[in-house]
Amino acid sequence: MVIAIDGPAGSGKSTVAKIIADKLGFVFLNSGSFYRGVSLVVIRQGVSLDQTEKIVGIAQSIDFGYGNGRLSVNGEDVEDLLHSDSVDAVVAQISAIIPVRHIINKKIHDIAGNINLVCEGRDMTTVVFPDADFKFFLDASPEARAERRFKQGVSDLTLKEITDSIKKRDEIDKNKSEGALVKAPDAEYFDTSYLTINQVCDKLLEKIQS
Repeated sequence: MVIAIDGPAGSGKSTVAKIIADKLGFVFLNSGSFYRGVSLVVIRQGVSLDQTEKIVGIAQSIDFGYGNGRLSVNGEDVEDLLHSDSVDAVVAQISAIIPVRHIINKKIHDIAGNINLVCEGRDMTTVVFPDADFKFFLDASPEARAERRFKQGVSDLTLKEITDSIKKRDEIDKNKSEGALVKAPDAEYFDTSYLTINQVCDKLLEKIQS
């Protein structure tokens, strides 16, 4: 069984997907981590965003590992490095490169195999798993999402800078030529701006278990 969750950055989909996976005994997969893993290697190698062929080559060459919600890149656990300001600054542009999306989608399918899976991202319900058993789209206002990010304490940016960054990321994600952030017609929509994580999980689990 595949439960797919889409939504913009900061909508709570990663936390929700992990909790639901834990409750159901499914595997949790965060698709965005793969693009962040590519971004981390691009930064480390000093490759600029206009060097598209090099970025595609990096994405193809990476040996990804995924387990217990943590990503490894070429044998190194990089999960704690994926949400730095430097990665945030480039991941949207890198994830918009179509050949990179094709490579990552294949790697995700290879990892998914025939397991019970809860996955989340931007195009899980529309491109990667269009035939998912359950589809959800989590949303929230940019201000609510920025405040959550700010309270996490993982960024050196001000609240306004985080809000502006989120709005810029939304614009890029919604206008990608492939894999754009869009609600699938058959996905259940939830605005999480004023809901706790537990409330969101309860709503999704109620749909799944019914």
